[in-house]
Amino acid sequence: MIPVVLSGGSGTRLWPLSRGQYPKQFLPLVSEHTLLQDTLLRLSGIADLQAPLAVCNEDHRFMMAEQLREINAQPAAIILEPVGKNTAPAVAMAALTASEDDILLVLPADHVITNIEAFHDAIAHARILAEQGFLVTFGIVPTEPETGYGYIQRDTIQQGVAFNVAAFVEKPDLATAQSYLQSGDYFWNSGMFVFKAACFLAELEKFNPMMLAVCREALNTAEVDVDFVRVNKAIFSTCPSDSIDYAVMEKTDKAVVIPLDAGWNDIGSWSALWDVTHKDAYGNAISGDVLTLDTENSFIYAEHKLVTVIGVRDLVVVETKDALMIASKDKVQDVKHIVEQLKKSNRKEAEIHRKIYRPWGHYDLVDEGERHHTKRIVIKPKAKLSVQKHHHRAEHWVVVKGTALVSKGDETVLITENESIYIPVGVIHSLENPGVIPLEIIEVQSGSYLGEDDIVRFSDQYGRI
Repeated sequence: MIPVVLSGGSGTRLWPLSRGQYPKQFLPLVSEHTLLQDTLLRLSGIADLQAPLAVCNEDHRFMMAEQLREINAQPAAIILEPVGKNTAPAVAMAALTASEDDILLVLPADHVITNIEAFHDAIAHARILAEQGFLVTFGIVPTEPETGYGYIQRDTIQQGVAFNVAAFVEKPDLATAQSYLQSGDYFWNSGMFVFKAACFLAELEKFNPMMLAVCREALNTAEVDVDFVRVNKAIFSTCPSDSIDYAVMEKTDKAVVIPLDAGWNDIGSWSALWDVTHKDAYGNAISGDVLTLDTENSFIYAEHKLVTVIGVRDLVVVETKDALMIASKDKVQDVKHIVEQLKKSNRKEAEIHRKIYRPWGHYDLVDEGERHHTKRIVIKPKAKLSVQKHHHRAEHWVVVKGTALVSKGDETVLITENESIYIPVGVIHSLENPGVIPLEIIEVQSGSYLGEDDIVRFSDQYGRI
């Protein structure tokens, strides 16, 4: 059985922590590990698991590779989607990458499951059914009339612990959700699946042959770069966009659902995160430097500053280095509308944090003015920035920790703590950490234009253009 991790979501409802270039699956929201890492770590103990397949946005490739490396998960491949086309094409590419008889365990990268034993037991039953040719999904036993999830209606016909699927239904209004809960015949749609690669592909070819043909051609013309499979963008862009539910599961007669009661949560909002987070005696979930007084049932997150909250109930307060979000807990689904406004205004806060991650490390924009930027840059041991030049800016580097190997024109110099070097406009240069500890430098940029697109790369060990 091959775990297939789907990591295409943007997590806009968890803004300002989750952003386009650093979405929620890459954040450690409920444990010391990120949601992506927990997705694979909770599979420990399942027999005969093969190396995972991961499908992610091309922009997230280095975060995906680094977070898998941190938990010693060597992927069989990381398939890069040049454009988002929903879950059906993503699963199709994973199925085409696997062997026909391989069983795929398809898992979104951003879920929380607390009862691991129940989860493993459900997977064991699903595996048996998948061997028999069924397409298995897991239906979460509902605990409340939730209007934010789609539902799966079970049939009366059973396949062992599973039920034939009668219907997939859209997110209901409250009255409909209450009737679903009372009937006992409906489950929350988990978005998790188990099936043979060949069985899924056969059903996809039956119901959406164009999607399968485009995915096959895009993979056949893909470029393989170390762990990454770079899908052909021109071809994949023509692929129909559809979820696995619409493309296959709603149409096939092979769909079955296994009821799952395992403490599942898709962390789809701040109130959902409050549900699964440890709380104090007053029902407050607190992270960071926070002081409260006469405050109850609130979620308060401080990343950068001291946050004080007085005399409030049922609030969500999230502070990051460049944004502050305050919302009533019953309105947190509307955070996505704020993100839409940010995008329409071309605000960078919709996509990036002040702290930006790169394959070589990260940097934090500490200060900015019209003609200067100041950054704190951290470079991993043995990592190297691209050989590059800038047309409009000069750079001054001061080493505060570690040792830097700097190429500047025809000159190569080693600079250590409390030493500095100046890179004039137009000079070809590179920066490398030859040591075994992280290299930290302060960079002061000055010039007429300081945008990140003022980079001419001559070579790059990470394959960036």
